[in-house]
Amino acid sequence: MIRLVCLLIGYIFGCFQTAYIYGKLHGIDIRQYGSGNAGTTNSLRVLGKKAGAIVLFCDIIKTGLAMTVVRLLFKEQYGDILYLLAIYAAAGSILGHNFPFYLGFKGGKGIACTAGLVIFFHPYMIIPQIITFFGIFFATHYVSLGSLVVEIVLIAEMVIFGQMGLWGMEQSALNELYIVTILLAILAFWGHRANIKRLIHKEERKTYLNKKSEK
Repeated sequence: MIRLVCLLIGYIFGCFQTAYIYGKLHGIDIRQYGSGNAGTTNSLRVLGKKAGAIVLFCDIIKTGLAMTVVRLLFKEQYGDILYLLAIYAAAGSILGHNFPFYLGFKGGKGIACTAGLVIFFHPYMIIPQIITFFGIFFATHYVSLGSLVVEIVLIAEMVIFGQMGLWGMEQSALNELYIVTILLAILAFWGHRANIKRLIHKEERKTYLNKKSEK
């Protein structure tokens, strides 16, 4: 039951669909432009760098807030599985972002929210993720490829640090944590299935921070 509560808390935060709201404030439905995705990359391409930065920041923060609320609410009663409850809150935020009920369950792909998961889960996880994403991005200019690889790195981090004892949980809770992380990665890969096909066929659109995006 407590896991469902954490998922629900996260979902409520995740339903603050930043890209959609920002687009509406500028007179458009972001889902009808560009890739049709209500997320950071499409906001950057359609509305510019400022929009991309605002959407990224807000989507990171909303996930972090969900995790923080869960930790504050349950740290006394469930202190022994607090990391597990935090990832349920993050998962809820990703689900709310990807499938907001008031937008016909059509939102983003959850990568910025996953960045929020990483940043607010534990400081040790941040640097490897930054190196991975930006290393791939600046080498290839494929946001989708960098996003997918960091999902794999996230699984590795969870398992390595978990088995090192950093999360301070029993093995059964750790196994559950790993399963949730893997499911989130599968969700990300599913959301990027069209991107994966384009990457395979070398048709994926590249993104440049200092000039107009191109294929």
